[in-house]
Amino acid sequence: MASRSVLRASSQALRSVVAAPIRTSRPSTAAAAASLHTTRTLFDNSSNRDNNQFPPGSLARTDENITVEYPEEGQLPASTPVTGRGGTHSRRTLASFSLEGKTGVVTGGARGLGLIMGQGMVISGANLAIVDMNKEEAERQAAMLIDVYRKENPGASRVPKVTAHYADVSDADSVQGCIDSIIAEHGKIDNLVTSAGFTENYEAINYPIDRMRKLWNVNVDGTYLFAISVAKHLMERKAAGSMVFIGSMSGSIVNVPQPQAPYNAAKAAVRHLAASLAVEWAHAGIRVNCISPGYMLTALTEKILDDNPDLKRQWTSLIPQGKMGLPVDLMGPVTFLLSDASRYVTGADLRVDGGYTVT
Repeated sequence: MASRSVLRASSQALRSVVAAPIRTSRPSTAAAAASLHTTRTLFDNSSNRDNNQFPPGSLARTDENITVEYPEEGQLPASTPVTGRGGTHSRRTLASFSLEGKTGVVTGGARGLGLIMGQGMVISGANLAIVDMNKEEAERQAAMLIDVYRKENPGASRVPKVTAHYADVSDADSVQGCIDSIIAEHGKIDNLVTSAGFTENYEAINYPIDRMRKLWNVNVDGTYLFAISVAKHLMERKAAGSMVFIGSMSGSIVNVPQPQAPYNAAKAAVRHLAASLAVEWAHAGIRVNCISPGYMLTALTEKILDDNPDLKRQWTSLIPQGKMGLPVDLMGPVTFLLSDASRYVTGADLRVDGGYTVT
């Protein structure tokens, strides 16, 4: 997601920013709403307008006044599949980019980046299993993906199969039960995209330990549990496969101004887990790579930034391309890494961040 989310949900609606995000399992909390509290304007240069200067180091530090909790399920805006990206076309491309005959799994797939990456897999010919904590939403999105595919491919001789499945990615038994249900419906699994995850913004010294554990359970444990379960299945079949872990640019840099040390460390773990498993499973023909998105305009971030245009200007000023990414910008990278077009690529971290991390 990318990685530095700043969210605010109050009686006036969500305000702030979520950068990766990646659609996810929510943290356990008694709080009824997510909230962002800040006592001053971020990036405020009103007192320095005449000399156009900032206090030394002020733009490279986190702000202790920012506190963000991930919103409850009912507060998350729904996502919709994109249109105009599929259908028959006559432009030439490598056949090796096709996912025809493959079955893919995407966790956190009912919303946001997970949904659109899953749609990219379907457009490229794969059957898809959408995994989410909210199975009802996953079922709705599965039906919508099929509907969009049919409309953009009238008369198609084959329509990919898209199914919905429940899993708490942080629970080993739940993950195995989900894998079993996918295999029962599809017969096999070839590809995995681990998009379930979430971020919260707290000063480290004030972040409740139970929330930190939940964050790690979803982002790190969830990635690991799905990866090893799919790997076991592939090894039993003696079949090659490809996995893409969704990390974040936060796994390589420290975001400012929002404090999110546990999330940054979790995404660094995801990135290095991909590299480690790539080496461990190379002998079995299983490739493992990581995609690290930057700030992405999901349905949630669009709602947030509509209420906070100054914040969008501040963030995009740090991105060399001068704009935030769109979920569709991940369709190509994920398809490439899952397909045979990248068959000699494993253990890589592909940053999709508009150049943010190279400045």
